[in-house]
Amino acid sequence: VQLVESGGGLVQSGGSLRLSCLASGFSFHYSALSWFRQAPGKEREGMACIHGTDDNTVYADSVKGRFAISRDNAKNTVYLQMNSLKPEDTAIYYCATGSSSLLTSDALHLRLWEFPSSYNDWGQGTLVTVSS
Repeated sequence: VQLVESGGGLVQSGGSLRLSCLASGFSFHYSALSWFRQAPGKEREGMACIHGTDDNTVYADSVKGRFAISRDNAKNTVYLQMNSLKPEDTAIYYCATGSSSLLTSDALHLRLWEFPSSYNDWGQGTLVTVSS
């Protein structure tokens, strides 16, 4: 399994970026794909998760309405569109893959998708810096 993120960079507050995660070595079937971020001195936190084949998505409250996760199965790529960026969005952003069971109703109730331990494979990360 390999996950390669790209698209990070420096952007002004209020700006937008689109991150990409190119996946290989596994099928999107039976998978969930998520974006996490980790700011200096803070724990890794889940931003958004999408089912590998249906339209199920879920977002952290901190980014709901500003970020959008999507995927292109033909390109084996997951995206994170980030709008209205704030300085507090500055972090290294990672994509990760786990089981599609993370998006069942029971798992969503327990918010399992937000826990890094729920995922088997990770990318190397891409840095996003938002200037004020």
